[in-house]
Amino acid sequence: MTDRKITPDQLRSRWWFDNPESPGTTALCIERYMNYGITLEELASGKPIIGICQSGSDLTPCNRHHIELVKRVKDGIRAAGGVPFEFPLHPIHENARRPTAALDRNLAYLGLVEVLHGYPLDGVVLTTGCDKTTPASLMAAATVNIPAIVLSGGPMLNGWRGPDRVGSGTIIWELRKRLAAGDIDYAEFLARATDSAPSVGHCNTMGTASTMNSMAEALGMSLPGSAMIPAPYKERAIVAYDTGTRIVDMVWQDLRPSDILTREAFENAIVVCSALGGSSNAPIHINAIARHSGVELTNDDWQALGHAIPLLANVMPAGAYLSEEFHRAGGVPAVVNELLGAGKLHGEALTVNGRTLADNVAGCETQDPEVIRRYDNPLVEQAGFLNLKGNLFDSALMKTSVISADFRARFLSNPDDPNAFEGKVVVFDGSEDYHARIDDPALGIDEHTILVMRGAGPVGHPGGAEVVNMQPPEALIKRGIESLPCLGDGRQSGTSGSPSILNAAPEAATGGGLALLEDGDRLRVDLNRGEVRLLIEDAEIQARRERLEKQGGYRYPDHQTPWQEIQRTLVEPLDRGMTLAGATKYRDVARQSPPRDNH
Repeated sequence: MTDRKITPDQLRSRWWFDNPESPGTTALCIERYMNYGITLEELASGKPIIGICQSGSDLTPCNRHHIELVKRVKDGIRAAGGVPFEFPLHPIHENARRPTAALDRNLAYLGLVEVLHGYPLDGVVLTTGCDKTTPASLMAAATVNIPAIVLSGGPMLNGWRGPDRVGSGTIIWELRKRLAAGDIDYAEFLARATDSAPSVGHCNTMGTASTMNSMAEALGMSLPGSAMIPAPYKERAIVAYDTGTRIVDMVWQDLRPSDILTREAFENAIVVCSALGGSSNAPIHINAIARHSGVELTNDDWQALGHAIPLLANVMPAGAYLSEEFHRAGGVPAVVNELLGAGKLHGEALTVNGRTLADNVAGCETQDPEVIRRYDNPLVEQAGFLNLKGNLFDSALMKTSVISADFRARFLSNPDDPNAFEGKVVVFDGSEDYHARIDDPALGIDEHTILVMRGAGPVGHPGGAEVVNMQPPEALIKRGIESLPCLGDGRQSGTSGSPSILNAAPEAATGGGLALLEDGDRLRVDLNRGEVRLLIEDAEIQARRERLEKQGGYRYPDHQTPWQEIQRTLVEPLDRGMTLAGATKYRDVARQSPPRDNH
């Protein structure tokens, strides 16, 4: 163990378990915690009390193996002289939670803040995996600011069908088209979809789960090389043990999230995300974590720092391989090493093991340059996000690493107007409207149509639904036209390879310009100028806005639960991280506002 910066009497847990100035409260805490056999010596002899935030449950299958994995975390904590206390995180499962798992990110954040602030914990291990569990945990850690470390559960093993790799999520979007074209039936659709989930773990593609756990490592909040170890590998249990031992040292060193989550760390995350071909959900979550850390990060930063970064990770949906190959090729450290060699990262950024980012990846060369490309031989030259603006919204993101050759040829290759296109729009109000009407011939959807999804944002859906990546009508798919430009105020699955224009803010439900669109309107998308413009006169836009206001504004479904109403009242736009208004002012609350006595 390295030199201590605090002494046992400075442990936060002593306020509960060894506080002579408040003997009544101390006695109440001590005696009740002892009712299942924990000893007085463990609680009151100056050992760090380490929380383990358990995100695994039957409702969160991608994280369920944490139920067993944390046993190794506990072993590591005890070996280092700490006492583990396991507690649950509000369940968040991307695929099954309706109306969307994004609704629960802030709820899980709030609950975890209260646990970390109000209970006798000196440090915490944050078990993560499925998409929203990582940002919710890091947002809370940044707010409370006790020593914290992330332990990812890791991705699933590769999925296979015969000789072909089957990527989780990605295969679903492909099979939907095959079903619509009549190439497969419903039974085969389901059978082939299950090929993508061969083991415990989260998505084996570079979807939001793999992206956000990789971001935790890039930010310095998890042990180097740990993010992408496949869930069933023995190394996953080894790193769980190491994480347990390390958090005890972090408590004695008083190494906190505020020491790690700096402006430089977030700039590193943007660059690494671009090189990974990371999820379009990453800017939402990273911006939220940054705001809770006291760092203002915008979508302009994502374009300025990340757009020119090349794609190095040849992993679905932007590439060809899956997580097992990525891990064996060197994982996140190999990508970081390439970026450091090109001078694109802040190598001096501190990480949870007490070393710098550069120290952690020294010598971590790619072991397979086909899976993790060299910086000078990328898959895509400019792979980051574009932050588009215009007369309909202030910010909307396009993930450029997934612009396919077919999409580029059909929409972005006019020699007289390169990287730009125009088209008429067909507008859908929520996913139910889309599914009900997409195949209606009366809509007149052709190969030049732009599909628009509105009412899908944090307020409108609510929560911000992954519904913008809309497939064309069956009639077009059968003709071989399998993608159309999509635009919306909702989100898109991180496993989708569609270059949609996403996360438009402000959303229709809060007065955004998408509420003014009408079927048949024409839009111009210009990637060179970073603009999306509705091609009508400003006076007509204003007249439409006035008519909408007289009608009471854009209509969206009623609240279904108390939390939906609370979140809708407080939630901020997607470009602001979909955080709760007022919540980001609370920082370092463990030190700035110690919890009051309860007796």
